[in-house]
Amino acid sequence: MRLIRRAAAWLAIAACTAGLLAGCSRASIHQQESYVFGTRVEVLTWDASEEKSRTAVGEVLREFDRLHRAYHAWQPSELTALNSAIAAGRQGIPVSPELAAMLTDAKAIAATGDELFDPALGTLIALWGFHTDTFVPARPDPAQLAAAIQAHPQMADLRIADNQVTSRNPAVQLDLGGYGKGYALDRAAAILKARGISNALINIGGNVLALGSKGDQPWRVGIQHPREPRPLATLPLRDGEAIGTSGDYQRFFELDGQRYCHLLDPRTGWPAKGTQAVTLLITPRANAGTLSDAASKPVYLGGERWRDYAKRYGIDHALRVDADGKIQVTRALRDRLQFGEGITPSAVID
Repeated sequence: MRLIRRAAAWLAIAACTAGLLAGCSRASIHQQESYVFGTRVEVLTWDASEEKSRTAVGEVLREFDRLHRAYHAWQPSELTALNSAIAAGRQGIPVSPELAAMLTDAKAIAATGDELFDPALGTLIALWGFHTDTFVPARPDPAQLAAAIQAHPQMADLRIADNQVTSRNPAVQLDLGGYGKGYALDRAAAILKARGISNALINIGGNVLALGSKGDQPWRVGIQHPREPRPLATLPLRDGEAIGTSGDYQRFFELDGQRYCHLLDPRTGWPAKGTQAVTLLITPRANAGTLSDAASKPVYLGGERWRDYAKRYGIDHALRVDADGKIQVTRALRDRLQFGEGITPSAVID
């Protein structure tokens, strides 16, 4: 029996940022770390004073703490209060303008991807044991799982208007875990820019957004190998770009020789199979961080149709590692990647 693991996604980024630090003078680089959203977070700034960097990054880390508390999926928060009200059948539930905007955006992202990205699946996520700080690997009770699937909660069940939420389906239970890290990246970028920080790298457990550059070079990050403790590839990340990965190695448990990951397929209610990992690089646009996080779910769950789902979101830079470990990569991303020793893609597609 193997317990849940969360550290692997950090390794590739950590290896790259360690290299960055090794070649930088202390006067040029500022680094702060914390632990939030159930993962390690790191913010690097380049060529700003120690005082300016520490003040700006401190504000970012406080914002991360606020988001974590406000939208926690199982500890008391605005989100759990909303879930309780939905389950009770209340209509026109008042929410903060921020949560209303997040849900509106998440609903649109879900619709674009055939509801494969579905933050309404909180009940299923809890049944699989991923709503706890003291994880015990176990398969759900079959009857409870069947009932949750039959209820078919989805973001399309929500109506959001005038900072009020109504659900036509009381089975909707919201979990923003597949959205929140990306949203936090965008909030961090906005705070840093407002504080005069033009060159930074923000890393939330392997979801990364870059501002500016590292001197006369772009920031360089890694894509974690889904089955080995090393980067699959590295690439330069340019100003305003974000990169996000969904993989079966990030949060999972093994029971009776079977791997069960946290990425649940809303069509079956079971952990997804057929893909080890997908990585999306989002070129500069509004809410690039959010898209790098949320869009990776339908691309991951899309299986052989992964490229079609990436195109729906206007994403040209994408990579998939299938269940057999074969790497498929779009031509646009292949031109940016430096693969690790002995690693070559099996297919390069447009």
